[in-house]
Amino acid sequence: MSDESGSKTGKTGSNWSDLKPRLVSAVFLIPIVAAAIFIGQLAVAVLIAGVLVVAYHEWSLMTNKGILSRFNYFTMGLLAISAIAYPAVGFWGGLLLILSTAVATTVLSDKFGSWPTAGIAAGFLGFAGLSVLALRGDTNLGILATAFLTVVIWSTDSGAFFAGRQFGGIKLAPMISPSKTWSGAVGGLVIGTLGGTIVWLLGNMMLVGMNSPLWIGIAISAAISASAQVGDLAESALKRHFLIKDSGDIIPGHGGILDRIDSFTVGAVLLYFIGVAHFTSNEVAQGVLLW
Repeated sequence: MSDESGSKTGKTGSNWSDLKPRLVSAVFLIPIVAAAIFIGQLAVAVLIAGVLVVAYHEWSLMTNKGILSRFNYFTMGLLAISAIAYPAVGFWGGLLLILSTAVATTVLSDKFGSWPTAGIAAGFLGFAGLSVLALRGDTNLGILATAFLTVVIWSTDSGAFFAGRQFGGIKLAPMISPSKTWSGAVGGLVIGTLGGTIVWLLGNMMLVGMNSPLWIGIAISAAISASAQVGDLAESALKRHFLIKDSGDIIPGHGGILDRIDSFTVGAVLLYFIGVAHFTSNEVAQGVLLW
């Protein structure tokens, strides 16, 4: 998630005081994510399990006025299990666990301050996690495909942050997120597409027999970058609805886990469906990269 707030003039001379904590967070987060991707599917599953637990914890606090019900912990546990079990049960087994979690959260919740869409939130977060796991798979192509997604999302966030702060200008959606600008959105799209295209080209050079058309890489990168910004705006709308600035404070310079993964969730789901539409649910990375 990119935050363009802090501009004094709306054009240049922006306040960059939060740049340092963002950089410090990146120094810690990038190696952790990269290591999990390269170690393998189980490492990614453990990482995603932790992310889902914290994300749903933040969601519950945000929607329940800072109060957790005992059922929230039950949902968090099921989300973690669905991710950790993925290497053993596969996508469809994981999806069954996620659907069961969503239904149980919707039907069996004790309604203690719960927002009506708690089950939908659990289902979407869980499915986004499964999408990343399916993309990673257990092949070298999975490493490249997951790196591709990560680079597009983080490049988009960085591009939007720096372009929005530097150029300011017309607001993108002032009723949803007053800090976001069209210059930030365009900057995010350009940098995100460029970052993804570079990974796409490197993949073509590194992997024998991979000769996918460049325009495919550009198109998919642009689609994921745009979807990431939609996810960012969607979370901004939710936070505005609940009158909060950040979903949490666990990540310096960013806020909460939900603030960090809002772009990832939508981008991962879209990339999953692109891979499945081109190949199959068992070959998502191939469907994304091999054209």
